[in-house]
Amino acid sequence: MIVVVDYKMGNVGSVLNMLKKIGTQAVLSSSPDVVASADKVILPGVGAFDTGMRNIEALGLRPVLDRKVMELGTPVLGICLGMQLLTERSEEGALPGLGWIRGETVRFRFDGSDSRLKVPHMGWNEVRVLRGDGIFRGLADEQDTAFYFVHSFHVVCREPTDVLARTHHGYEFDAAVQRGNVIGTQFHPEKSHRFGMKLLRNFVEG
Repeated sequence: MIVVVDYKMGNVGSVLNMLKKIGTQAVLSSSPDVVASADKVILPGVGAFDTGMRNIEALGLRPVLDRKVMELGTPVLGICLGMQLLTERSEEGALPGLGWIRGETVRFRFDGSDSRLKVPHMGWNEVRVLRGDGIFRGLADEQDTAFYFVHSFHVVCREPTDVLARTHHGYEFDAAVQRGNVIGTQFHPEKSHRFGMKLLRNFVEG
């Protein structure tokens, strides 16, 4: 069973719709008991880092998520804010993150000729795939592989081997990460048409 975690940070409807479109049954839940029964977990979300972490704690989800992901090895996919919460901390807030990915979330900083670039970074960007297995299976050799982004902060991994893909907005940054069963995408696969459908199918079937 695929469980989409509802920690009150929005964007769950489009994730559920895309999963339905690829023929996958998924359950939306904020119940620790339901999350505990999941075969795979999706952690979506848009909004502020600290609010996301507070909601996870308030709903009693932190212990079950830690156990599922860190002890039982349940695959988890963090999307946008969900990916940022996988890290140890964020410049956006003061609370610690889940810490499943060694790294931090930082604000876009531009200087010189790039200083006029807009934040949030919003729109379609080509993605440079570094590891063409897992969620990028069958996508690495595609022409113009692109995904839809909406974000003002981005993840900086401490371990280069955790980086699955990178993209460019003023400078290159980590667009997708993986450490074992923990996966994150800064972009929104649920809004990325055929590329996003393929990526989510790879996660579900992988």
